[in-house]
This record gives sequence, C-alpha cells and structure tokens, in this order.
Amino acid sequence: MKFTGFPAILVVLLLAGCEQAPTEPLDNASLPRTRLLTGEQYANTIAQVFGADISESILPPMPPMARTDGLLASGAAFAGVTSDQISQIQLSAASVAEQVVDEDHRGFLIPCRPESISEGDSACARQFLGETARLLYRRPLDEARLTELVDIARYATEQTNDFYDGLALALEAILLSPEVIFIVDQTEPDPNRPGEQRLDDYSLAARLSFLLWNAPPDANLLLAAENGELSNPEGLARAVDRLLASSRLEAGMRAFFDDMLGFDDFNSLAKDPVVYPMVTGATLADAREQTLRTIIDHVLTEEADYRDLFTTRKTFMSMSLAPVYGTPSSDGWVPYEFDESSPRIGLLTHVSFLAANSHAVRSSPTLRGKALRELFLCQHVPEPPPDVDFSGLEEDENALTARARLRVHNENPSCAGCHLITDPMGLSLENFNGAGLFRETEDGAELDITGELDGVFYDDISGLASAMRDHPKLSYCLVNRLYAYGTGGPVTLKDDRDTLRWLETQFIDGGHKLPAVLRDLALSQAFSSIRSIELPSVNIAGESSMPTNLNDDNPQLTQASAENN
Repeated sequence: MKFTGFPAILVVLLLAGCEQAPTEPLDNASLPRTRLLTGEQYANTIAQVFGADISESILPPMPPMARTDGLLASGAAFAGVTSDQISQIQLSAASVAEQVVDEDHRGFLIPCRPESISEGDSACARQFLGETARLLYRRPLDEARLTELVDIARYATEQTNDFYDGLALALEAILLSPEVIFIVDQTEPDPNRPGEQRLDDYSLAARLSFLLWNAPPDANLLLAAENGELSNPEGLARAVDRLLASSRLEAGMRAFFDDMLGFDDFNSLAKDPVVYPMVTGATLADAREQTLRTIIDHVLTEEADYRDLFTTRKTFMSMSLAPVYGTPSSDGWVPYEFDESSPRIGLLTHVSFLAANSHAVRSSPTLRGKALRELFLCQHVPEPPPDVDFSGLEEDENALTARARLRVHNENPSCAGCHLITDPMGLSLENFNGAGLFRETEDGAELDITGELDGVFYDDISGLASAMRDHPKLSYCLVNRLYAYGTGGPVTLKDDRDTLRWLETQFIDGGHKLPAVLRDLALSQAFSSIRSIELPSVNIAGESSMPTNLNDDNPQLTQASAENN
C-alpha cells in the first residue's frame, strides 16, 4: 500500500530580479499540499504530546524522501509510504502506545482513572482519546470517529480484561491514521476572495507551527484555531508573534537550515582515515553542528544581516574541531572568532561546507562551486554527461594542482559549459583540502586562488566571501527556500513569481533580518490563501512524477545545460 501526494508541479530555480512592491499582490496564493511528516517532525510530535523520554525510545519510522528543488521538505509533498514502511510505523505506534499506558506514564499522561482496571470505562476512554487525538490530528475529531475509537478500546478491554491494554490499542489506531503521518491542507471558502479558497484555521495553524517550530501546533495555537482567531489579521498576528518569541523558534530554524544546506548527507559522509587521520565521525558531526550554531546565533540571537554569514569570522569551536582549525581546544562548545589574518571567513570556509563538497581523499573545486550555486543562489547546475571521459585528468603528470587538472575539462566542449560556472569559485577554496584543513600548497605546487563569480573578480578567499555576500541572488534564494519550506512544496514560475518578489523586497527593506521575513511570510496572504486547482484524490498504490528544473532567466546556466544535451 502506498499513499501519494498531489502531482508534480513544473518548478524553476531562478526568478527575475527584485522589483519594489509596497504591498503584497492581492492575488497571491499557494497550493494546497498533502505531505508526509519527516522523521524529525514525527519525533517532535511524539515528544510534544507524550514527552521526550518516549520519543527518544523509538527510532523515527518515516521513510527517506527525495530532495526536490533543493529541499527534502519539498520532497515530502511527493513522498509515499510502502507496506513495509507502514509496518515500521505500526511498530513505533505500538511501542509509543504501550509506554503511554504503562505504570510509569499513565499517572500523568492519562487524565482520568477507570472505575475498574479490568473493565471498560467509556467516559474515561472518550476523555483521553478525544484530547490526545486532537493534538495528534492537529484538529478535533468528529463525533463518529471518536465513537469508533472508544468502541475499539472497549472491545480490546473485553478481550484482555485490562482497560489500559484496550486504551493502548485505540491509541495505536490513532497513531497509524493518515491524518497523523501526513500533513493535509484542508480548505474553506475565502470571504475576502469570493469564489476562492483559503486554509481553514487548523491547517493554517499546522503550516505555522511546522514552519517556525518544526513541530505540530501546541494547545494554545489549536485553541486559537478553534476560536477562529487565525481568520482575522489581529488574531493571526498575535499567534505568529508568540511563535516567533518562543525559544522553540531555534529548533525550527535549525531544521530549516539543516535541510537547505543538505546536511542530511553527513549521515553517510566519511573521509579516508589514511589520508585524513584527524577527521573522524565525531569531527564531521561537530562540523555540522558548528555551522548550525553559527547560523542560529547570527540570524536569531544577534538578529544580524543574513548576508554577513558569508563574511563573519565569528563561530563556535569544539574539542574535536580544534585540531582541524588549528585553534586551542576546550571542553564543550565555546564561542570563537578568527582573527583578521586568518583565511577562515564565513560559511564557505567552514569544515562542513568544505568536507561535504569534496571526495573521500581529495578536494573538489567542481563540487564546491556546484554547491555554492545550488545551496545559496538557487541555481541548478546540470549533471555531467554520461559519456564524459575523465582519463585526461590523470594522464598529465605535470598537473600538480586542481586548477591544472581541470584545464582538461575547459578544453572539452561538452564539459566546459558547466565547469565555467562552478570551477572559478571552487578553485578559490583550494587552500583547504578535502577535509577542510588549511594548506599553502598542493603536492609542493603553489596554489592560485584568484577567481570570479558572475562578473566579480577577486584575488583571495576574502574576495570570494564578499562576492557571495553581495550576490544579487543570495537574498532571493533564501526567500525562495523559506516559502517552499513553509508551504510544503516547490515554487512555480507562473504562480509564485510575484509572491517571491514581494517577499524579497520585504527582506531587503528590512535589513535582511530572518525574524522579520519569517513574520512577513507567516502573515502574508499567499501563506494562507489557496489557488484554485483541480485536485485528484489521494491514490493508494499510485506513483507521482518529479518536477522538472528550468533556468529560464539565467542564460549562462541554460547554455551550460544545452551544451550537455
């Protein structure tokens, strides 16, 4: 059995430049989505409803997702669940339910006591199942469904002579519901746009909480939805401001940037221990954590300009990272700032970026340049042609540096198009080897780290950092990713261009501050209004196609793509 989301949508990675827009376009709206919970969202749901100890006792059972338009979160709209994966979800559901009703937890997780533990108690079962299902379903149950669950609990109690065993079976049924493991956007008529639809308050509450907290709505947000407060601007603003002021915003934004930067690759990343003996699994785990700590401190704690992440020398250091960076070590995580003479400046010189975008035994200017464009500028770099000949890279014994070796690609017409848009930036990072350690030379040869990024020429790493900070696509790309992440699917050229232009303008005018653009996004009409489309029903055992990437307004990338086809 397989549940699938809505059909694929034609997407683009590059939109036209920003235009000033004093107010949000009146026709802005997003697509309704059906998307699978991520493993982290599932774990956060269990922790929020039942406690961290129960959540930590299980492995999140959700299946892996395909990265779509740069985000796993967008891939969730196209993900399905196979019968084998349903079995894994059932095992987790059974484990959670068993723990909730056990003697260690029932006293504070179940708000009532049965008259007799060996007999059914429909009133107590109704109270617990109704309150719990409301949190797990992210909306109240209808009376018919609640009655079914109470009947399940009563029947199971009759078979086992144990009230809590019966309650566990009904809870397991809730946890297996598609309404729990999928986030389903439900709509209602929009009184402000006759003939159009908007998210109902409960679906809007879910969009808000998963965007800002990476978790389901809490009791207060559900109460606001129940009271209709999210349907008016004042009530919605109060709810959004409360979510933004919460310490849980950090967890939500960590999840977003972890997704945007493709850090799930660290789960399988490894370096050759012979070539890089000081880089262990703990080193790579800390590299991921270092970058996330740096980002969150910069954009949330300091509320600094997002662009300055590419030129800041402030970061955090751990004992396992200190040998790689050549800094003093200390227990735990400590703030650290590289001095002005250091080549370490901004995210592009973090071990996380340098090591993740390299091979197991050597660096890769091409991978680094490709990652720079795709992760931070939302520009798609085509894959190499299947018949490309790499033998020339190894034949020239005098080619000691990556720059010398890559000249082979620049002389091959089928390769040159792509390498011209990746290698100039990647070669500027060649002072760092495949594990991110600094080096002056490669195989005894001096390194040339001059480069160019879309018409901006520079002589060193600091120049690359400044070129990235000031790149006109940097702000747009963050807005693009936030909008897709929040609405649960990739953007479309036809329908989302005006929304993204408006959000980008808001972001720029607000000083490139993340909390401000999050608020603008959450309060925007596009976030809650729904476009009129004909939606198919969810198809059991169906398959969905994946979107196609276009580069309509970037001639350089379009040309490179054409040269490979």
